[in-house]
Amino acid sequence: MSKNKVKILVIVVVVLVVGFTVSLFGKNLGINKDDYSIVYLTTGEVYIGKLDTFPDFRLDDAYILQVTKDATDPNKNNFQLQPIKDALWAPEVLYLIKKNVVFYGPLSSLSAIAKKLAEQVK
Repeated sequence: MSKNKVKILVIVVVVLVVGFTVSLFGKNLGINKDDYSIVYLTTGEVYIGKLDTFPDFRLDDAYILQVTKDATDPNKNNFQLQPIKDALWAPEVLYLIKKNVVFYGPLSSLSAIAKKLAEQVK
């Protein structure tokens, strides 16, 4: 093997080891997978849960955000968080197809949803 091929092989192995280590021990490296994230799908559904994106999109402790009409004012909407575990199909985890995800991101601890989730935990 030439020296260039050996260098490339070493670089590839190092990148793979670092990626594997981060995926297994990311929590200890300051990456917190226990925080809630929001996921918006092409279907218009919005899910909140503990998101893991490697190797596939996986949502644990998930909730679906539902919009309902206000009983007192039909021009207003209310929002409800429904735990997926209470659904008829009650999955333990949601596996999402990447091409159906419009956007996702961490939920701000100051958001109304984060505050609502914190109240439910207490």
